[in-house]
Amino acid sequence: MDLSANPDSPLSGGGNGGGSSSSITSSLSVVSGGTPQSPSRYEAQKRRDWNTFGQYLRNHRPPLSLAQCSGAHVLEFLRYLDQFGKTKVHASACPFFGHPSPPAPCPCPLRQAWGSLDALVGRLRAAYEENGGSPESNPFAARAVRLYLREVREHQARARGVSYEKKKRKKPQQLTGDSSGSSFHSNQHQPPPGAPPAAGC
Repeated sequence: MDLSANPDSPLSGGGNGGGSSSSITSSLSVVSGGTPQSPSRYEAQKRRDWNTFGQYLRNHRPPLSLAQCSGAHVLEFLRYLDQFGKTKVHASACPFFGHPSPPAPCPCPLRQAWGSLDALVGRLRAAYEENGGSPESNPFAARAVRLYLREVREHQARARGVSYEKKKRKKPQQLTGDSSGSSFHSNQHQPPPGAPPAAGC
């Protein structure tokens, strides 16, 4: 399948240069900003994403119908979009691997950021069902797609020195601190047995 050289791809820049549409979210925000009649920016992005995926299926070799689409085709689509990414993902042999702010340029490839892909899959999953697809057969909800997104997140976190788990680490600490503190205070302020409650003024 040769889709990288397809000039008709909605993400190829449409004659405005590939750099102008490298980011999925930014390119869709520009489109949605020019259509004030759209219900919301999210709906405009979802419509554009759905059209982009439909174009991808038509350009597939051989062409695919939506009914033939599987989680494997969704993975092909996500990998295809990497060529339009703006996020530097360092290879393990790169001296800047794990460095959040590299001091110099390197030849490592640009990719779609995990957050952009995750949001895109969420919009396409909703659009699939809104266009008559069954939740049980939704290719965007396939296990392989979820695993791929998790792998991308973990790889990009290691390569870029970015942690996506900061919020999750804070919650257990707060819960354990609150629970121990509440039990301590509850034991300290219990009235002795048989003591009358304090009268209010």
